[in-house]
Amino acid sequence: MLFISTYWRQAIMDINSFIKSVNDIIKNDVGVSDSVQRIEQTIWILFLKLYDILEEEWELIDLDFSSVIPEEFRWRNWAVDHMDGKALTSDALLSFVNDRLLPALKSIAVVRAMPFRKIAVKSVFEDLNNYMKDGILLRQIVNVIDRLKLDTEDARQDFTCIFEKILQSLQSEKSTGVFYSPRPITDFMARMTEPKIGDRIADFACGTGGFMISSLKLLGDQVKSSTDLRSLDRTFFGIEKKSFPYLLCMTNLFLHGIVDAEIWHDNSLSKNLRDYSSDELCDLILMNPTFAGNEKDSVRFNFPSSLRSTKTADLFLTLAMYRLKPNGRASVLVQDSFMYGTDKIKTAIKKRLVNEFNLHTVIRLPNSVFAPFSQTATNIIFFDRRGMTEAIWVYRLDMPQGARNFTAEKPLTSEHFRQIIDWWHRREEISVNGLHKARRVTREEIAASNFNLDVCGFSAYSEETYPSPRDLIRLQRDVMTERSGSLERKLAEIEAILEENAW
Repeated sequence: MLFISTYWRQAIMDINSFIKSVNDIIKNDVGVSDSVQRIEQTIWILFLKLYDILEEEWELIDLDFSSVIPEEFRWRNWAVDHMDGKALTSDALLSFVNDRLLPALKSIAVVRAMPFRKIAVKSVFEDLNNYMKDGILLRQIVNVIDRLKLDTEDARQDFTCIFEKILQSLQSEKSTGVFYSPRPITDFMARMTEPKIGDRIADFACGTGGFMISSLKLLGDQVKSSTDLRSLDRTFFGIEKKSFPYLLCMTNLFLHGIVDAEIWHDNSLSKNLRDYSSDELCDLILMNPTFAGNEKDSVRFNFPSSLRSTKTADLFLTLAMYRLKPNGRASVLVQDSFMYGTDKIKTAIKKRLVNEFNLHTVIRLPNSVFAPFSQTATNIIFFDRRGMTEAIWVYRLDMPQGARNFTAEKPLTSEHFRQIIDWWHRREEISVNGLHKARRVTREEIAASNFNLDVCGFSAYSEETYPSPRDLIRLQRDVMTERSGSLERKLAEIEAILEENAW
């Protein structure tokens, strides 16, 4: 459990005060229209502050160190307010950020041989923007973030509590909840696949980096030498297509001391599967690919014709199979529709998974584990590349007694997985009220059902399939608040234009 130091409490007071102080400033800027933009604006400024502190440490270690950021654009040379009246603010700050700083960061020259800590700067900023239009408010935000005490590992570790709370807030956002996997799920998947020092651990849809952080917690207990410690950076491989979660992922990893992990801002599905070499295979794959979305033909044609699904999630699962080392392990979240899907492509993917991999465990999850972002029914599949499947153990995770669904106020927690962890190593069949809760299904039985994995189903009345009335009211209130704020800001802009032109 993370310990919040007295020093940190005195600097920030508590987690909510930092978030509130930033939000109180930034919400007054007419250029920032919603909570997602507020978070993005805050985090890219935070990233530059954090990066500058890390560079100070790298300079002490390496006498030949040179920053990938041009000197005038390093945080220490433009952001720090020395209270001498010379700090950039108002229109001068806006002009500097929009016309010089961001273009310079986007155009940093990088080569693949560089340390990833340098490549990451360009990758983080290449698709980001400054949304703020008030230079005075921007200066206030910069000052608040500059006062953060992030110059020690302990302080950065403390700050991860704040950062995790920011990430959790994304779960209630329809547009961005997909990037955040609830931490109890990532922790469980990592724990049951047993990451080891020396593993190459990959997430090809890495979002905010949750699986890497969950794995890091387990790997930290295994570090016995400086060699083990240095290997942690080289342990992780990730790819994220969208710029906002990529920014969050890199900030998350840097805060946790992982600065040279190979995390690319790219589309994992854009490379032909035939072009992967053996040294690009991974020991452990942990992934929660987006369930929404379809892929265009130019992406689909990177896959064998029999596995050429239009569904993004199906292609990610196929990618995981192709990039798993012999004896490697994998755990992937999949939708219910994949489990019972009988279309030609889904059946072919499941047939390959059963016949060429060891699909040993399926955990069926209640619909509301992603509440309030989504009510999508999901499953965790565990497989390895140690021969074909002989039998699949399917376990149904039920809601706690008396509960109908998880909510924002009563979310899924790690304790809810205790029943599975207790069952995992003894593997016994269980029935509840005449329904299978845990069941062993042979490969022959699965093949006879045309690879239908819809086993140990939930009863029709066992859980609510819609958000609770409280969640629905809260979500609607959030939408109305955002729309109201956006309308007020637009009216203020129009009024300012009218006044300026004396209409």
